[in-house]
Amino acid sequence: MTREPLLLTPGPTLVPETVREALGRPMVHHRTPEFQAVLKEVGQDLKQLFGTREEALILTSSGTGAMEAAVTGLLSPGEKALVIRGGKFGERWAEICQAYGIQVVPLDVPWGEPLDLGQLTALLKAHADVRAVLTTLCETSTGVLFPIREIREAIGKAGPLLVVDAISGLGADELQMDAWGVDAVVCGSQKGLMLPPGLAFAALSPRAWEAVARSKTSGYYFSLKRARKAWEKTDTPFTPAISLIVGLREALKTILAEGVAESCRRHQADAAYTRQQVKKLGWTLFVDGPHASSAVTSIRVPEGVDGKGVLKRLRARGIFLAGGQGELTGKIFRIASMGAVTRAHIDTALTALAEELKTASEAVRHG
Repeated sequence: MTREPLLLTPGPTLVPETVREALGRPMVHHRTPEFQAVLKEVGQDLKQLFGTREEALILTSSGTGAMEAAVTGLLSPGEKALVIRGGKFGERWAEICQAYGIQVVPLDVPWGEPLDLGQLTALLKAHADVRAVLTTLCETSTGVLFPIREIREAIGKAGPLLVVDAISGLGADELQMDAWGVDAVVCGSQKGLMLPPGLAFAALSPRAWEAVARSKTSGYYFSLKRARKAWEKTDTPFTPAISLIVGLREALKTILAEGVAESCRRHQADAAYTRQQVKKLGWTLFVDGPHASSAVTSIRVPEGVDGKGVLKRLRARGIFLAGGQGELTGKIFRIASMGAVTRAHIDTALTALAEELKTASEAVRHG
């Protein structure tokens, strides 16, 4: 096993040394001017990352908490939400809606396939009372990139709210919240932001905040109203994950020093390199082409090979990749090129995967 685990999973991801050092700094109290200064700084930096003039609220939870906050904040029981379901996390949007009595109008996309915008337009015409369209930027379970700008254009500027789960895509796949007319974006800390799990983020447009004012569903801990009221005072409504926010300040400095657009270009180049190497090795990509995300590359498990066993042997060597989820369990490998992952890391992982697949394939041939 390598000295330090090599994480190429789509969350959690590698945490840079500078961020780890920040995470280990002495604890401070969260109701002090010292911590307020940290909150103010990260608040400004988050706006740049999201591409918005609006505030990006910080929640202490996984990204799913921000998804739930968006649903309960924007929608009321009995209202309709069109949910684009092209993988496990599109399905999660639907499950959260159903838990709160929101009527789901599903747009089911075959896992690994691109979105048919014509289907979206047809469904919206058939359901003129849809209040929001919920989708993912990068569908982490498949590696598909959904065309957010084109979805907004299909919806129309005066159409339903557009709510985007950018938990794995933000910082890797391009997303410009204000310029593209996105009404709500949620994200988590443990992927492109290069932090441990524990923080979630939500940014809303003025139109979305109008919907929050009307909503009859708002929760307690995940109340966007409560979070916004505290944020106006550079505060949080409850005890936050203090050390993670201190680490966030360092992570955002790193991202913004490179530049958000340049970060996305680097991720795109690294993902293209990964897919190129996969093809050279003779493997089949599960997702390829313009609808492939820059955050996650998915590879089909060769026929007859025990994919779970391969991943287990890689873990024993200190290399962590992800398998498939839901209907793709045991059928794909997923390699994340997000955050602090370098091409050297990608080469190490692919070399080890090639060795394990060769061993597994020989075992299949010999019965």
